[in-house]
Amino acid sequence: LVAIMIMVSVGTIDWHSVHPRTLKLMPVSETIVMAVTIIATLATSNLAIGVVLGVVTAMIMFARRMAHIASIEKVSEIDGDGDGEIDTRTYRVHGQLFWASSNDLVYRFDYTDSARHITIDLTEAEIWDASTVATFDAITQKFQDRGKTVSIIGLDGPSQDRLNRLSGRLDTGH
Repeated sequence: LVAIMIMVSVGTIDWHSVHPRTLKLMPVSETIVMAVTIIATLATSNLAIGVVLGVVTAMIMFARRMAHIASIEKVSEIDGDGDGEIDTRTYRVHGQLFWASSNDLVYRFDYTDSARHITIDLTEAEIWDASTVATFDAITQKFQDRGKTVSIIGLDGPSQDRLNRLSGRLDTGH
């Protein structure tokens, strides 16, 4: 039975995919996933464990790649009363916001901004988990600690429901 399994694996592997020239062309994350799967399978003699570890590695690599897609831009200043001071500053957030992408989100805002009111526009963003809501709670708190009011706009559907249901109910460390 072992000999049959070995012959099946030798016959089904795509030997071209493990050629050094091919490995140089492949994304590093794919090579790492393949290596983890092979090493785990050989080390444990259990294909199921190798596949599970390969899938977990692929998920981590995907999350790392998606984490860097979120971006923030300052898009407007409004001086409503003509006194030369900025009344409102808008930050527009783009991307998919989840535990990995929201980790450094808190550091992308200028908390020393002279505007009295901060608007965070999430029209081009989606909130996927509670950690992102906790991050926005922390951002809001940082601005409020400096005497500013904060509005979060532009969400709808499940993202808005998640924000409404969880905001203010999660511990943000304050």
